[in-house]
Amino acid sequence: MGVDIPLHGFNEIYTTFYKKSYLFVKSYVHDDMVAEDIVSDSLIKLWQQLKMETIDPIAPYLFSILKNRALDHLKHQSVRRDVYHKIATTLERELAIRTASLESSNPQEVFAKEIHSIIEETLKRLQPRTREIFIMSRFEHKSHKEIAKFYHISLKGVEYHIGQAVRELRMSLKDYIPLLGALFFLKL
Repeated sequence: MGVDIPLHGFNEIYTTFYKKSYLFVKSYVHDDMVAEDIVSDSLIKLWQQLKMETIDPIAPYLFSILKNRALDHLKHQSVRRDVYHKIATTLERELAIRTASLESSNPQEVFAKEIHSIIEETLKRLQPRTREIFIMSRFEHKSHKEIAKFYHISLKGVEYHIGQAVRELRMSLKDYIPLLGALFFLKL
């Protein structure tokens, strides 16, 4: 940058300093377009300053402008990289938490309270005898024969009441049936 000649116009400034300025800036920013932008802006700033005051020698002044603009760019890149790194780290942490949470969840446990509540509400809506017969069969593990004897009804009567209860439960739990598939109380 050792050229210290009197300059009269922007073209002279550009032709005299562009190539050396570009090579200097590019050696630090490692990006052709960014280097071109920094050099163009710096040469314009130098030319505007020359219109207001005499700068002698020009090369050190231009070097100072180029250096400051390149430093600003590198600092900005560093800040952006840090922000991207923090965002990526946060996203990775959140993804790990969601993955671990999903891996440790058991759909039957997640919906167990809700299903239990639906079952209780459905049983409450049944006719009293149908509810009692279903409870004896499915929860107290009484045989159809024992239930028939207790209520003085036929085996077909017991099957009818259990069938009614199962139909009502299937309707109430239709959204949960895939989760409940093998549970014993929905089998006839």
